[in-house]
Amino acid sequence: MQYLIYLIFRWTAFLFSLIPFRVVYMISDMAYLVVYHLVRYRRAIVYRNLKNSFPEKTEAEIAEVTRKFYHHFCDVMLESIKVYTMPDKEVVKRYLMKDSAELDRFAEDGRPGICVAGHYNNWEWGGIASESQIRHRGIGFYKPLSNHYIDAFVAKNRARGRNRVASIEQTHQTFKQYEDYPSLFLMIADQSPPQPRMVHWVTFMNQETAVLTGPERYARMFDYPVFYAHVVKLKRGYYDLQFILLCEHPKDAKAGEITAKYMNALETQIRENPAYYLWSHRRWKHKRPAGNPETRKTKD
Repeated sequence: MQYLIYLIFRWTAFLFSLIPFRVVYMISDMAYLVVYHLVRYRRAIVYRNLKNSFPEKTEAEIAEVTRKFYHHFCDVMLESIKVYTMPDKEVVKRYLMKDSAELDRFAEDGRPGICVAGHYNNWEWGGIASESQIRHRGIGFYKPLSNHYIDAFVAKNRARGRNRVASIEQTHQTFKQYEDYPSLFLMIADQSPPQPRMVHWVTFMNQETAVLTGPERYARMFDYPVFYAHVVKLKRGYYDLQFILLCEHPKDAKAGEITAKYMNALETQIRENPAYYLWSHRRWKHKRPAGNPETRKTKD
């Protein structure tokens, strides 16, 4: 069964390689009608997340953000399939990385770095687009898929040129493996932790939020500078990414400071354009246990 699903996936990816983006977005518009109106995919979760995050918004405003979110969500899902067969030049044209001089400065010194991103705008294209646009070697972490055939295909296509991908289960080994190379470790860390242990608590989007501490932990361990991937959607299928330095010397930072800066940068973007965040995730399913250290506000 796994191989059959893999063949269907490969056939779909092949079909997407033949159709232009304008057709991709026609399909996305139809998918929106199904996902939003018929299937009503996670509508209750999206509504609750938005309502708790924006208590000041009216029901009409929440409904408008919801509709825009599902349109964008369908776009990103189809863009994620399309990218596997896109030429590198096309990826760069549609996902331009700007103002990387500060990041390049560390590469010239042979110093690795960490880039944290969130599930905001298109988070799937960044690793592939970075290969020819930054001087570091990009090392992306991902959660292995249950279908081994699809997992191998996805991993191979994400690791273009100098770039590499690694399982989140091999994070520590990967940091050790590439510590002597000018590598940029690409980490998405805004998802809900599997267990509310070894986490840092912040006030994020008006709610107490458990945050994974991996990026900060490894930054402090190796003293790697930390950047935030500030991704802006220009229009359908076109994005700009700017690297924003959050901390140059993590060993000198206070515990939780880097995590708070990261979540603050993400929240600022979300509040500017709420529809581009992944509201369908059960982001706030954990509650802070009694006796846990005081929650840190992202605005600190």
